Amino acid sequence: MSASSKSNWDRRTVLRAAMGLAAAGGLTACGGNTGRGGGSGTRLTQYFHAYGEAGTEQAVKRYAKAYKGATVSTQWITSNDFENKLFATLLTDNAPDVFEFHPQIQLVRSGQVADLTDLVEPVKDDFNPADIASHTVDGKTYGIRMIDDPQFFFYRPSLLEKAGVEVPETLDELIEAAAKLTTGKVKGLYLGNDLHAVINPMIWSAGADTLDEKNQIAYHTDGVVEGLRKMRSLFTSGDLLLGAPTDYWDPSALNQGLCAIQFCGMWAMPQMQQALGDDLGVFPFPKVTDDGAPSVYNGGWSMFVNAKGRHVDEAKEYVKWLWIDQKDYQEDWATSYGFHIPPRTSIAERADKLKSGLAAEGVELFNEYGHFDNIGWTQAMITALEDVFADCVRKGGDPEAALDKADKAVGRELTKLFG
Repeated sequence: MSASSKSNWDRRTVLRAAMGLAAAGGLTACGGNTGRGGGSGTRLTQYFHAYGEAGTEQAVKRYAKAYKGATVSTQWITSNDFENKLFATLLTDNAPDVFEFHPQIQLVRSGQVADLTDLVEPVKDDFNPADIASHTVDGKTYGIRMIDDPQFFFYRPSLLEKAGVEVPETLDELIEAAAKLTTGKVKGLYLGNDLHAVINPMIWSAGADTLDEKNQIAYHTDGVVEGLRKMRSLFTSGDLLLGAPTDYWDPSALNQGLCAIQFCGMWAMPQMQQALGDDLGVFPFPKVTDDGAPSVYNGGWSMFVNAKGRHVDEAKEYVKWLWIDQKDYQEDWATSYGFHIPPRTSIAERADKLKSGLAAEGVELFNEYGHFDNIGWTQAMITALEDVFADCVRKGGDPEAALDKADKAVGRELTKLFG
């Protein structure tokens, strides 16, 4: 969902979150103490970041109110610094019992999140296997995926036809298309204001990965170096929309005619269709090198139980009730407020809104080219590659030198985590 992608502010290093402890005391003022259920005297608190789609906050609180096993309060965090506020508050007595975030191995290693294997195991075969794998450490499952959020390029077919441009199949063709589509105040392409959203897709489309199956560095390849040089060329071309009023996760840049092609998430598809009608298409991040392949980044959010909270068992019961038992709520959450793919096969199969038209094309791209998170790829590692993009793409630095620097930072993390 908008403001939900793991590629923008919410991918900052957890270590920086500790610096926000001074702000933790004010966190409970965010959102509202609503969504209360009936029943038992147990009181639970859940944290959600502020989704951009209309109706999301009301839906979360409606679900919570329907739960009879405890009184559930929802904190709807409207700050753009959800991650730092969440992690700072987890270190205090005001920590939530339940919170949404992304699979991160340091949450497991620190004992911050509860083992949910007993909740997931009975329905494990109904989940996308990649969603299970991305939440599993040493055979135990931590976190339950709520939504899968594929991210790809949206474009205006009418503008491409007018410029005589075919849908790009390579990064070179995307760069050429951006040049031909740039006219007057309309830029050819928008990748977000900090470009972070396309770091992983560029790596995958270059035939590489963040880590390999042995949790070793896999991104430092000739293909990725080539991709960085091409991204630098695009950045300096004048054909890339920079400094847009909203970031990549918001569809406004394409909807308002600021660009012809925009990288965004499937969550924004209904808003784009409302604004643009049938003048809308999608395609994956194109291959970077001859031996590369198109890629689609699967973002999304998952629900976790605070293992250090006061009501761990009660929190697990609530999470089971909402994200395992209540299929109608899960389908509603995935398809009524933007388009998302339900992680559970049985729900995805009955989600009629995703079975036709552009939504079905998005699902097809997800199934064919989708890449999921590696739980071992930590916030510090993410920041290391963000620094590579800053050095090479924005500042024109040497890709090999920047990747060497990233290797040292990532290597230190890998040693701490895996020895």
